[in-house]
Amino acid sequence: MAWWWQTLLGVAVALVLAWAALVVALLIARPKGSLLGEAMRLLPDLLRLLRRLTADRHLPRDVRLRLALLMAYLAIPIDVIPDFIPVLGYADDAIVVTLVLRSTVRRAGIDAVRAHWPGSDDGFAALCRLTGLTRSPGPEPD
Repeated sequence: MAWWWQTLLGVAVALVLAWAALVVALLIARPKGSLLGEAMRLLPDLLRLLRRLTADRHLPRDVRLRLALLMAYLAIPIDVIPDFIPVLGYADDAIVVTLVLRSTVRRAGIDAVRAHWPGSDDGFAALCRLTGLTRSPGPEPD
């Protein structure tokens, strides 16, 4: 077998293994129970939140870069798991959004996320569950 054929085969095998590892990582990191369904229902509000957070110049540059990369990932039509596969096709997007939001909230703080949240208080409570926050989304008690 020619050296270029072996190289091409090696690259193809490496890509398949990297894809499989990413799928396994997404399955391990996915929100448990009904949280995945909540993440998928919140996706429109989450997209507006991402745009608002990315435009906020008060947030650290690395957070805004991470959010911009996430929006680019969501805009690119090529996914880790193709969208035509039922349930899992859109679940990978929800999982990636959840992971980035967890790191964003931990770095930027819940107050910045709350200030930009476009949805309802129930939606924000679901966002808190997704990102592992325990703080109540409502107003502070007197």
